[in-house]
Amino acid sequence: MDKISIAGLLLGIGAIIAGQLLEGGHINSLVQPTAFLIVIGGTLGAVMLQSPFPVFRLGLSMFGWIFRPPVPPFRQAIDQIVNWSNIARKEGLLALEGPAGALRDPFAAKGLQLLVDGVEPDRLRDVLDVEIGAWEQQLKTGAKVWESAGGYAPTVGILGAVMGLIHVMENLSDPSKLGAGIAVAFVATIYGVGSANLIFLPVAKKLQAHIARMVAMREMLVDGLVGIAHGDNPRIIESRLQGYIV
Repeated sequence: MDKISIAGLLLGIGAIIAGQLLEGGHINSLVQPTAFLIVIGGTLGAVMLQSPFPVFRLGLSMFGWIFRPPVPPFRQAIDQIVNWSNIARKEGLLALEGPAGALRDPFAAKGLQLLVDGVEPDRLRDVLDVEIGAWEQQLKTGAKVWESAGGYAPTVGILGAVMGLIHVMENLSDPSKLGAGIAVAFVATIYGVGSANLIFLPVAKKLQAHIARMVAMREMLVDGLVGIAHGDNPRIIESRLQGYIV
């Protein structure tokens, strides 16, 4: 559980509510279903319009990473690579065929199998780098769903504000309806700017940070496999791979 994400979300929303109370306002003033529907519904519709369904679904599924982030097992992977290196030095590359078949990670299994097949180190790196690039791009498109939402929300909030003011202008002769229109106008702006800067954009940035660590994990694996292909000493490989651990 990522406690800092929960703390940040609660602090951001709590600060706004506390400021409202300190100014003598009421929490109910910030609760406007109409404004919420305009901003969230409009933002969601805009994001759905720009995104293919697989990308949109991926972006939504990645939201869980904010509270339960993926934790790349760097230390475990280094130990595994060093073990492969020792096996290769003692028994030859063909002895790694058994470990390759037992791996659950398709990427690691593919890389180790290429090593067993005797692929040249440079060619091995090229093949795996292409796969890493495609995988990284796919994850980044999912994160951009939230980044796009952060861009649309303030504009949709302004749209909600204009709609509220139109409602006010249409009912100038009836003072009893002016308050509701003005409330929607201002609260819609709060919802738009607040959701973008307190939720959507921070979520996008955190997802990008998680993606960077996951990519670094795969790059470390490639570096280790290339070191084994070159016949490097296991201790040298381990020392180099430890540089990936931050």
